[in-house]
Amino acid sequence: MTPISVGVEKQLLAEELFQRIGETIIDGTLEPGQRIRDADLAAQYSVSRMPVREALQRLERLGLVEMRPSRFTRVTEVNDETVAQSLEFAGYQAGVLTRMAVLRMSDAQRASAAALAESVADALVERSDVVAARWALFGYLADHCGNPLHTMLLSETGMVLTRNLRGWSLGDDGRAQVADGYRRYAEAIRIGDADGAEQQARTVHLVD
Repeated sequence: MTPISVGVEKQLLAEELFQRIGETIIDGTLEPGQRIRDADLAAQYSVSRMPVREALQRLERLGLVEMRPSRFTRVTEVNDETVAQSLEFAGYQAGVLTRMAVLRMSDAQRASAAALAESVADALVERSDVVAARWALFGYLADHCGNPLHTMLLSETGMVLTRNLRGWSLGDDGRAQVADGYRRYAEAIRIGDADGAEQQARTVHLVD
């Protein structure tokens, strides 16, 4: 593990630790229910315990970590309710994001966004990396929505959504249905139909 430079300012150090520890939760290195000791993480990253605690507190606010002072800190579990809540949140946020972006993008930008939506549909059908394709799409929309506050919200919640939905899967019929939804989504974006695109953004997340 590469040590984090002690010369980095405290705020930046806590941010880097937040990202690094979060990544180990997302990729399953730190498993659901696993206990975490701040002293172990401090030694692993060659830093003091204070920025580790700050990073863990931030992860707790996102629901990735559960902390009980003087008792334990552990990775939270993902259950069916967590997945349903995450899909609902992602669907409504994607709808708002899509509407703002469609209304503000140029024809060429909408064409690029539509192509990215088609790529998500292709990934679903081909069983390739759907997560990467989906984040490429919504990252592009975030970059063109014209609202920095909403972009910041997506950046903050992207980690928890990725973790919570990592194990979510669809059967063959479900994949085909959602892929069709992404193709309708792509067409609505392409023609500048903000209402239709917003609705399809919710639909592909199984939100009515």
